[in-house]
Amino acid sequence: MPNCITRSIPNLVTCCNLFSGCIATVMAYEMRYELALLFIVMAAVFDFFDGMLARLLNARSPIGKDIDSLADDISFGLAPAMIAFSLFKEVPYPAFLEGVAEWMPYTAFLIAVFSALRLAKFNVDTRQTTSFIGMPTPANALFWASLAAGAHPFLISDMFNALWLFVLVCLFSGLLVAELPMFSLKFKNLSWADNQTQYIFLGVCIPLIAFLGISSFAAIIVWYVFLSLVTRRKA
Repeated sequence: MPNCITRSIPNLVTCCNLFSGCIATVMAYEMRYELALLFIVMAAVFDFFDGMLARLLNARSPIGKDIDSLADDISFGLAPAMIAFSLFKEVPYPAFLEGVAEWMPYTAFLIAVFSALRLAKFNVDTRQTTSFIGMPTPANALFWASLAAGAHPFLISDMFNALWLFVLVCLFSGLLVAELPMFSLKFKNLSWADNQTQYIFLGVCIPLIAFLGISSFAAIIVWYVFLSLVTRRKA
């Protein structure tokens, strides 16, 4: 009986991830972006601990892997797609796009599609044991949630429009499946030589959080992508 309970704990945490993602999706649809961000962050926390618990309790299972991917595509694929969908309903449209304004919001679901492709690719790609190839889905979700919650007045102003939102959807969808090596935040040890990229990343994140508040998550993700590109060129 204890073994059965132990094996169920990681899957229970994964289900909490899925539950949080479902609520985040509803909050996004209702344009309550701060709450959508909160539940995406909660989903990311559950996503972190389910894998850790599975390793600690030696409770890995095929069903756990499958439900984890499903939960991640809801929490970090569908939820950010719904955020973009709702933003398309609010942003101004330039004159040349007014004819397709009714249909453009549905392009937001490219995020969910490419997130599913990213997760499937991660499950079979043996290169991604210590780092990532392409943007991790939680990072993409945090970008969209933070952008909507922290920069909403700008997004619905005349300085922004549906064309730029569509460009962001395409860009970040592409980053999910791009053959772009991205570093992991896991520290090998505490030495500067072995973790230089991680220390530089965290050092810049601190002032971003201090000055940008909620929207800092979006800025941090952009910084993460930029630093990954720079370190790739040096390598």
